[in-house]
Amino acid sequence: METLDEVLLDAMEKMDNTLKVLKDQFAGLRTGKASPALVDGVQVMYYGTPTRLRDLANISTPEPRLIVISPYDPTALGEIEKAILAANLGVTPRNDGRVVRVPIPELNEERRKEIVKVAKRQSEEARIAVRNVRRDANELVKTLQKNGKITEDERDRGLEEVQKATDAHVAKIDTELKNKEAEVMAV
Repeated sequence: METLDEVLLDAMEKMDNTLKVLKDQFAGLRTGKASPALVDGVQVMYYGTPTRLRDLANISTPEPRLIVISPYDPTALGEIEKAILAANLGVTPRNDGRVVRVPIPELNEERRKEIVKVAKRQSEEARIAVRNVRRDANELVKTLQKNGKITEDERDRGLEEVQKATDAHVAKIDTELKNKEAEVMAV
């Protein structure tokens, strides 16, 4: 990294990616309603190759508590069914010979609390990742100043910018967690 702007831009990109990963993880957490995100990352053994379910089939939610998986290749139905069972999602797929139907059962209070715990753990991991990006960016900013590439004032401004970005991303993580908790706990 040669300039302060490059360091700041890189830190922002990494923090944004951390937030995106968290949102993807949250999408995969089961709430009480059907969502294609619940199954689209499931790995299916397709002709001996692990393949994401979303690459093998059309995934839709025709009803609030039902996911319908229509494979592009009907011979993959059995493997899709096995992969969903093996993924331990708490659902039981039903293969009718043309499509795989995945009814989403109502969540009980205990299961809701487990899901919230997982969401809290994932958001804490995201906070730690953002703080690690901050630490690395701060070290780079200080190194730039030591090497004479930026002034002390620029260093201070850089450290302040990194802290602002960190605070903003941690706040977004907290907001995502609150929203997910509310979604999971809604009966």
